[in-house]
Amino acid sequence: MRILITNDDGINAPGLKSLEVIAGQLAGPDGEVWTVAPAFEQSGVGHCISYTHPMMVSKMGERRFATEGSPADCVLVGLHDVMKDTPPDLVLSGVNRGNNSAENALYSGTLGGAMEAALQGVPAIALSQYLGPLNYEAEDPFEAATAHGADVVRRILASDPADQPGYRLFYNVNFPPVPAADVKGIKAAPQGKRDATGFSVEPHKSPSGRRFLWIKGGDQRAQTAPGTDANVNLDGYISVTPMRADLTDRDHLSRLEDALR
Repeated sequence: MRILITNDDGINAPGLKSLEVIAGQLAGPDGEVWTVAPAFEQSGVGHCISYTHPMMVSKMGERRFATEGSPADCVLVGLHDVMKDTPPDLVLSGVNRGNNSAENALYSGTLGGAMEAALQGVPAIALSQYLGPLNYEAEDPFEAATAHGADVVRRILASDPADQPGYRLFYNVNFPPVPAADVKGIKAAPQGKRDATGFSVEPHKSPSGRRFLWIKGGDQRAQTAPGTDANVNLDGYISVTPMRADLTDRDHLSRLEDALR
């Protein structure tokens, strides 16, 4: 198997090392793992692409490249430049430092990379490691992802439909904030919503007296509805959420048609 990996934390991020281990296990001794990752951190850029300015791409080593762009840019670079003659069988994005459950998924560059791969017709999975009191200051915060990642990906690929007209599926995987030995299992879970929290801004003054605003995240311990992604993560389970780039609310479509008639 030929695998392209990327992330949004940057090419030197420790989570990418975890993903390299996972991808190596999946590719096997006869496979290939190619890395195209952002030169600098790109957290929170979502599905952004560098549509209005060019990017520099630098070769960092054998099958290893850094680009001055977003994770979605990295996927485009991998598919249409670096690996254009030998396209990948799979794209993996992550392992993100912090969860991309619930509303975090909508901001995530990790998910943006996987979404772009799916739009290009390539199977794609985003992987993120939830952090909490049991693993935040651990020697290896990514232990759960590294230990269980390859098995989760194999299970997902075994269930992925061969025929996918329209927008292709991609998958959002979140590992719970516990050591690898304490992971209880894997659950398919819909995306949840943390009603009690969200992003905001916090003002600060620089030493020169200028006023700046920092984006401030919400409480990641806030629960979502039972059975949804963050809820099962906080209960010790790996969540797998199938997603598509189609944003249409089909439940409301007929009602809207009636209102517009």
